[in-house]
Amino acid sequence: MKNIKIAVLSAILLSGISCKKEDSKVAATEETKTETPVSNHRIVSISGGVTEIVAALGHEKEIVGTDVTSTYPETLEATAENLGHVRSMTIEPVMALNPTLILASDKDVNPDLLEKIKASKIQTELFKQEFTIDGTKNLINQVAKALGNTNQQELLDKIDADVKQIQPIANKPKVLFIYARGNMMMVGGKNTPMASIIEIAGGQNAANDFEDFKPLTPEAVVQSNPDVLLFFTTGLQGSGGAEGALKMPGVSQTNAGKNKRIIALDGGLLSSFGPRVGEAALSLNKLLIESTK
Repeated sequence: MKNIKIAVLSAILLSGISCKKEDSKVAATEETKTETPVSNHRIVSISGGVTEIVAALGHEKEIVGTDVTSTYPETLEATAENLGHVRSMTIEPVMALNPTLILASDKDVNPDLLEKIKASKIQTELFKQEFTIDGTKNLINQVAKALGNTNQQELLDKIDADVKQIQPIANKPKVLFIYARGNMMMVGGKNTPMASIIEIAGGQNAANDFEDFKPLTPEAVVQSNPDVLLFFTTGLQGSGGAEGALKMPGVSQTNAGKNKRIIALDGGLLSSFGPRVGEAALSLNKLLIESTK
């Protein structure tokens, strides 16, 4: 059962999922919108990051179906069908939407679904997603090309502008990301989207002796000895806020616990690696600087 939980969490986080309608502690800057190109796709987008790009490029009204990771922009909830998670999604609900274009990342799409999508002969674009700034910019270019759109430069410029504002931190704080949802408590290791965004923001991932995610244990927390604990906003709220986090196993023995350095940001903002990736890194950078003063 424990291995199943780890596999599921890895799939969720690597797809850029967050709990719906998380409130960010940092006011999100208004997404750069481009004039909607002349096209009439019926798009099924089964990747949170890809969905954000499609909407930011001006094609939001063409999206008829999404996966569970596609939580931004929130207006999609009222206009697009939620088809569930790509690991368990079936072809029938997809076909019922009569899509003319299916967009997906190469992360976690179950083989059966992918085989049946290909057999449908519907135009399908499968994108490789890399959790870096350059990887995100490349993804934006690929999605724009698939849409026949040439307006992506504004999105690329916005990412560059945000990244340029990131301030270097002399003593890079060790940051431990804790995924908290219900009774599930996991910590993020290396080669995860969370490790990447932490490093882009000027910190260092505290748990680098394992990959993906593993259950939170007192030993793991104490061994990593983070300077800062990072949560998704709703995860921290569900854990009883900062006070609840300080009571988690092993936390009181860490630098983060002793100095009460607990921070949180919107999960979709932090983990999707879409057009808001620069904003996410800058927001985290500001919180790290403030919390370690």
